[in-house]
Amino acid sequence: MARINDNYPKLPVSYLFSEIARRVEAYKQSTPNADIIRLGIGDVTRPLVPSVVKALHDAVDEQAVAATFRGYGPEQGYDFLRNIVIENDFIPRGIKLEADEIFIGDGAKSDIGNFGDILSVNSTVALTDPVYPVYVDTNVMAGRGGDSVDGRWSSIEYLPCTAKNNFVPELPTSSAEIIYLCYPNNPTGTTLTRERLKTWVDYARSSEALILFDAAYEAFITEDDIPHSIYEIEGAKEVAVEFRSFSKTAGFTGLRCGYTVVPKSLQCKTLSGEKVSLNRLWNRRQTTKFNGTAYVVQRAAEAVYSPQGRKEVRDNIAYYLQNAEIIRSGLQRLGLNVYGGISAPYIWLQTPDGISSWNFFDRLLTECNVVGTPGVGFGPSGEGFLRLSAFGDQERVREAMQRIENWKI
Repeated sequence: MARINDNYPKLPVSYLFSEIARRVEAYKQSTPNADIIRLGIGDVTRPLVPSVVKALHDAVDEQAVAATFRGYGPEQGYDFLRNIVIENDFIPRGIKLEADEIFIGDGAKSDIGNFGDILSVNSTVALTDPVYPVYVDTNVMAGRGGDSVDGRWSSIEYLPCTAKNNFVPELPTSSAEIIYLCYPNNPTGTTLTRERLKTWVDYARSSEALILFDAAYEAFITEDDIPHSIYEIEGAKEVAVEFRSFSKTAGFTGLRCGYTVVPKSLQCKTLSGEKVSLNRLWNRRQTTKFNGTAYVVQRAAEAVYSPQGRKEVRDNIAYYLQNAEIIRSGLQRLGLNVYGGISAPYIWLQTPDGISSWNFFDRLLTECNVVGTPGVGFGPSGEGFLRLSAFGDQERVREAMQRIENWKI
């Protein structure tokens, strides 16, 4: 009989968002007339912008003609997209990259989870807490997690982000080899200043650690002192991989497209101490396990960078940030402690009177018919918090806040 990867059964039976869906469905079954407003899962609600839709149609038409038909494409992505990414996302910020340092994929979540394929299973891991569950779960799957003890994995160093430290994590106390950072942050909606991010880059350089930097929400940054890329920090190309996504930036949650930056100057060591290029290893991994993002999707992503596409996408981002302000200001009027929502589409709400995250979630669902995300689902330091998403329809967001403001918590 075939044997399984024994790390998989260690994971909780239910993924966070699966449990939310189960509870919401159970409530709908018992209260079929409930008008539920979902501010939980961070899926976009506004349609693809016209420039993207036109590019999709044009690319599909190309596929219908023998002369312009495309079959298998390059696993790393087409140069037309890789080059326009560099021209728009990095050169204006003084960052020099080459096309073969950009890898087009099907979203940041996939690449973040898969990047561990090229890293040792014995590597030590540090991550912020609370944190996007994929960072934790994929390391557990790979065998880097150890055992679960009171909601924490024994081989992972948790870096608490709480109101006491203004949600800015301290540097690891262990000899962490892999560090996960996500800024603007999911779930707290908070940010790191340029000075603080430099501290992390300097630490990684001195300790020879690798930073996996999730910049999926970069497009939502509104504050001047918040870097849009970790490569704005001197020396970051020697220690950091950056993950980007079109999902929230341009509404590609259904299309699936993102990219990962792996600088050629970035190296890690073999067990014997030999230095090896991570760019080369990631390229080898992708050409073996990934057949590339669809041509029509990459043409759609290219359209995001056209003058009209950029304007349309910025309008959508402004819409979601206005939603965040509606939520943030409404909760503040109630005297609640609220964080994030300025340079990010997430609002991190401290539950009143010490109510647990799941208890508050259940009350919000059954008494207001509004769905959030329990903070404890993102890690131990998330207990006592709830995440609200700004990705809803604006009228529904206003309705949700009206219900909460009228609620007797």
